[in-house]
Amino acid sequence: MKIKIISLLIIISFWGLSCSDHSDQKNFTGVLEGTSVQLPALTGGQILVMKVDEGQQISEGDTLALIDTLELSLQLLLIKTDLYNLDIKMNLARLTLAQTKSDLEYIKNKHERIKILYRKNTSTKQTLDDLTNQLQRSETNNANARQNILSISVEKEKLLIQKKLLEKKISDAIIISPLSGIITSKYFEQSEAVSPMAPIVEIINLEVMDIKIYISEKLLPHIQYGQKASIRIDGSDEIFTGKISWISPKAEFTPKSILTEETRTSLVYAVNVKIANQDGILKHGMPVEVLLQ
Repeated sequence: MKIKIISLLIIISFWGLSCSDHSDQKNFTGVLEGTSVQLPALTGGQILVMKVDEGQQISEGDTLALIDTLELSLQLLLIKTDLYNLDIKMNLARLTLAQTKSDLEYIKNKHERIKILYRKNTSTKQTLDDLTNQLQRSETNNANARQNILSISVEKEKLLIQKKLLEKKISDAIIISPLSGIITSKYFEQSEAVSPMAPIVEIINLEVMDIKIYISEKLLPHIQYGQKASIRIDGSDEIFTGKISWISPKAEFTPKSILTEETRTSLVYAVNVKIANQDGILKHGMPVEVLLQ
């Protein structure tokens, strides 16, 4: 009888340890999501070449499409012509400025000599007045020459800005993928016209995936950034490992499509779990089970 009681106590102890080991484990369900990007055509125009199709795997830096830039190239050529003409005007304006500066210095010196002679009564008032008028005209001509150079410089700056904008538009006409992934949607076909900023394709990157789960306020103190999570998918015995990357700072009402163990709690906190998908086993939209310890 004594042996039976001891055996029963041992069984109860093991059962208690087993329960305590897993009492803080919580299961959640979620959906895997990749990083989705709708890539826009920054430059509008006719699509000369569309190099991708839906479902195609692409790499970062791959060329996806080419937009016609003939009109932009002609506009750029006109800008370069205007810049060339402005350079000619600038050279002439600098020569004019140099001449007006020289004339001004000459008249100033002559005016000073005549003033001295006038004070000594060896020159007439009329001669001094004439030189004073010439001095004022020279000063005005010199000021106009300086203003002309400033005006040409401002006009050139405007043209250079327009040139850079056109060059950027021409460069943006080559649509390059900013990330690796899969083309999930293609919104335009070759030869169609696309307006500026309209999305041309959608790309989903599956290298690192996200799972959003919802936890109750009771579990919030036991959740922290970087905490590991075990992820299971249907049809596979493999257990994947992820980490908590984000915890919502504010509560929200439980989404109707989300079920939590604490059904009595109407307010929950969103938590994001990141998981690496280097082998490409995980797919966008796949339901998973998340285990937090």
